[in-house]
Amino acid sequence: MSAATDDPIAGVSQRQMVIAVMASSLGWALDLFDLFILLYVAPIIGRLFFPSDVPTLSLAAVYASFAVTLLMRPVGSALFGSYADRNGRKGTMIVAVVGVGVSTAAFGALPTIQQVGIAAPIIFLLLRLMQGIFVGGVVAATHTIGTESVPARWRGAMSGLIGGGGAGIGGLLASIVYLITSELFPGEAFGVWGWRVMFFSGILSAVLGVFIFNSLEESPVWAALKRRKAAAGGAVIESPLRTLVSRQWRGVFALNLLLSTGGGAGYYLTSGYLPTFLKVVNGIPNREASLILIGCSLVAIVSALSVGHLSTFWGRRRTFITVGVIRLVFAPFIFTLLAGAGTDLSAVVWIAVFVVFLGNGTYAPLLIFLNERFPTALRSTGTGLSWNIGFAIGGIMPTFASLAAPTTAALPTTLGWFLLAMSVLFLAGALLSPETNGDLT
Repeated sequence: MSAATDDPIAGVSQRQMVIAVMASSLGWALDLFDLFILLYVAPIIGRLFFPSDVPTLSLAAVYASFAVTLLMRPVGSALFGSYADRNGRKGTMIVAVVGVGVSTAAFGALPTIQQVGIAAPIIFLLLRLMQGIFVGGVVAATHTIGTESVPARWRGAMSGLIGGGGAGIGGLLASIVYLITSELFPGEAFGVWGWRVMFFSGILSAVLGVFIFNSLEESPVWAALKRRKAAAGGAVIESPLRTLVSRQWRGVFALNLLLSTGGGAGYYLTSGYLPTFLKVVNGIPNREASLILIGCSLVAIVSALSVGHLSTFWGRRRTFITVGVIRLVFAPFIFTLLAGAGTDLSAVVWIAVFVVFLGNGTYAPLLIFLNERFPTALRSTGTGLSWNIGFAIGGIMPTFASLAAPTTAALPTTLGWFLLAMSVLFLAGALLSPETNGDLT
């Protein structure tokens, strides 16, 4: 048998590859778009659902509700990832993306604490829990089917495009919606109806997701495994989750968490916190802030794609170490610089762009690294849980940073120290990890 017939990618058409790339990137982007909406309206949500006389406590409560979603993502990856490893990636992706979009839209209809009292934050948090399960399912599918559908030379770029680029696209979409909504509901009207309209836009992601995924074919790598197992008279894998926590894979899983936690924390402390930082610390108006965030989202896409592709030539480990050192050097003072720029838009833009690079470029090769750490029969479960548990822990860091800062004036220094600590963790994971470049079996 020739090498061409041994390689499941060899029989994949150009059209199938393009659709897989679009579906994986947009699937993750649409889900992050739904999550980002909360970050863009965090000060308003804090006031309407978690009011406090101390502004940083209200912010901490909002970010805690964001963290609740992150904490439920591993549950979603366990459920949906196990299904995807046993039954395929495509169906998993469709159900999960629609679930996220519908649950996001539901936030727009929620009553506030002034309307129903303590029930408001409780309902809000319950809905966040549900949303988190679906987001975990999206990771299990989008973070495998794209890289499994393209040749080895493009997998690093694909990793950056889905992981960091998807985040950039999701942020870009959220920024555009934020801009449009701010124009339609200026001033105090945004605090009454604008934030609700932003959440309602989540239904568009569900509709768009179904439209795109209907043309998607199953992962050729997973389909090839299914054919081999069927020929041998067995199932693809009986229990992916049980296999993952077995002695054989326990150590691999634990080491993955160092990188994903450090990478996730770096992202949420930079790109994730940026919308709130511009509003609360710099005092940038909604319209200007949304334009800055649109530009930063474009930078995030380019930086993630570039660093991800670089890992194909440099290797995953060397790339992690290089970008990790850059983040470590600039972490202590980058937020202080951004705060010092005040409302000087020119200075804010340049510093914000660099902040976004630190957040998105660092973890660009993480997705393909995790893919290469697991065999096909275990890849959705292993990648999904490694990514989601790490990003759940990392996603809690903005909450802790908000709580640790006694005033908004202290936020820049506090965020810098948190980013420094998480950068040390990320570098430790990179130094302890093996090189995996090209090992997708």
